[in-house]
Amino acid sequence: MLNRRSSVAVNQAQGFMPATSTVTGATILITGASSGIGAALARAHASPGVRLVLCGRDVARLEDVARACRESGAIAEMARFDLTDVMAMSRQMEMADAAAPIDLVFLNAGLGGSLPPGDAAQNLDAAYRMAMVNFTAPVVAANLMADRMARRGSGRIVLIGSVAQAFPLPMAPTYAGTKTGLAMFSRALRLRLEGSGVGITLVVPGFVDTPMSRGLPDPRPFLLTPARAAAIIRRGVASGRREVVLPWHFAVIMTLAQWLPRAAIEAVLRRMFRRSRA
Repeated sequence: MLNRRSSVAVNQAQGFMPATSTVTGATILITGASSGIGAALARAHASPGVRLVLCGRDVARLEDVARACRESGAIAEMARFDLTDVMAMSRQMEMADAAAPIDLVFLNAGLGGSLPPGDAAQNLDAAYRMAMVNFTAPVVAANLMADRMARRGSGRIVLIGSVAQAFPLPMAPTYAGTKTGLAMFSRALRLRLEGSGVGITLVVPGFVDTPMSRGLPDPRPFLLTPARAAAIIRRGVASGRREVVLPWHFAVIMTLAQWLPRAAIEAVLRRMFRRSRA
């Protein structure tokens, strides 16, 4: 049997670095917590008694976020893994949940970006990573945590989609496809979990000023700061909403788009794509 010191050493060797403080209150796990919306969500939820499990690949940036959360009184732990390795991700989440049951999961990590204008399709390595990080990893993680939460009869899983899920973007086909698939998965999982005590929230952000969105060409209408986005998401999740679209302007746009003929939407996107290649 491992003693406390040896078990901590094993966990650290595997990438999971537990806090040594007594855990009280809610436990929240966040993927992609080293920057952008994930880091902002961590800071927004950091308060005395809250246990945060911050997941990411960049240990230095993750430690900066964890330090800020600890300064706000939270217990902050770090789990380092690559989301393309879903088995390693699953092991880390199981370890974190075994240490103290996770109440709230933000499956926030994602990859984005438009294709270079001259390329016919996406680079295979980039397409693979995007599909794994944006779709496969959150689907596996959501299934894992849904099963564990359902056994306890409580919990909430938050999946981060995109307004791109509503449009067949020729500028970013893989990205739009992964987010469309994730949106359908979240709705199906929500229906399956009805009555289990486990809630599902799909967050649908527009443009947020993150490293990922800064690589996109302007304009980026209704741009939000990560802190503002995190505040909106936190309120929506706390109220138990099934879907949180931010900012509200995109909720209007997406609703209107549902009433437009598909040919009209594709004509607009085709025109935008041609302009981007000019």
